[in-house]
Amino acid sequence: MSEERYVTLSEVKELLEGSADQRELAPDQKLALDHAQKVAKLPAEKARELQAELAKLGFVSEALCAKIADLLPTHTDDIRVLFSKERTVLEKKDIEQILSTVQSYR
Repeated sequence: MSEERYVTLSEVKELLEGSADQRELAPDQKLALDHAQKVAKLPAEKARELQAELAKLGFVSEALCAKIADLLPTHTDDIRVLFSKERTVLEKKDIEQILSTVQSYR
């Protein structure tokens, strides 16, 4: 059985490009690859590193780590929006930790 985990757009791009070399992609896969090529901001390896660093903070879920690595937020309001559906209320120091971690990857 395959491992399930949240992946960033950079990783989706990497996976689909690898598959495109081996076979013809389905139309929806082509659309996903096109979107990932246009939107992904970091190389896949850097996105994985950023996800790992964010996970070490302890208060960021795996899903949010992937989303933050995709979006690379620059403002506190961006972080608050991402956490708006979470049951966690972030303190200012937590938001600053996230922003400083993301800043090192910009």
